[in-house]
Amino acid sequence: MTAVLPPEDERHVSMSNRLARSAHGLNLAEKRLVALGLARTDSVPASRLLQANANMGWKMRVTAMEYAEAFDVDPTTAYEQLQSAAERLFERYVRYEVKGRRGKVEEKKFRWVSGCHYAPGEGYVEMNFSPEIAPHLLGLSKHFTSYKLRQAAVFDTVYAWRLFELVKSWQSVGHFVIPIEEFWDAMEAPPSCQKDFKALRVRVIEPSVAAIKAKAGMLVDWRPMRAGSRRVTALEFICTPDPQRSLDMGFGEELIEAPAVFSDKED
Repeated sequence: MTAVLPPEDERHVSMSNRLARSAHGLNLAEKRLVALGLARTDSVPASRLLQANANMGWKMRVTAMEYAEAFDVDPTTAYEQLQSAAERLFERYVRYEVKGRRGKVEEKKFRWVSGCHYAPGEGYVEMNFSPEIAPHLLGLSKHFTSYKLRQAAVFDTVYAWRLFELVKSWQSVGHFVIPIEEFWDAMEAPPSCQKDFKALRVRVIEPSVAAIKAKAGMLVDWRPMRAGSRRVTALEFICTPDPQRSLDMGFGEELIEAPAVFSDKED
């Protein structure tokens, strides 16, 4: 399927809150490629996608020139990153945990795409989003996260982008608490950061919060939470639109009700 991408200021990336809070398994170039594909998906009427593609996935094409313009990189870099992302995207999958009927934790996984093809010399990637991801992207009417692509296009680390999506999914509440293990998983923090909270703070949290404040039109404060010991057991985030930048960035458009504390149940 091909779709005409809307004007830059109107390109949106939309997904279920569950997807926004899950482990995505993507590096920065792959995240950018998927985001452009989702921006194209968001421009196609939901009824058309649901009727024709929910059972078999749907195909989107992203060109190197679109990539270069969206993420402000030179054409050569765009070609290189697009090719690299296409080669690895097929192996990437979404992962999250849920409680089964007997209370046991079950891990769910599904691929982003069922196929991905880079056209040498043509400068584009065709990717087929998998049918398993359809419920998280198509026909969303509640409990979803949406943001303008240009808000996230400015991020130069995948950690900043992932934290932005996580915070954005709780925007209507303005506050949430996440157990530290769930935060590790959502951010896909490396083992060194899971063992050492200072490393997590310095490498993942603080640079990402600073990037969101500086580039995405959002004010974010956070604090570690401890349960009777020095060990950090959870993180609290408080997030509000920056009144100086919210109108320009298009912030605050999606006000979706959601609980203020993470749980294993679907919202």
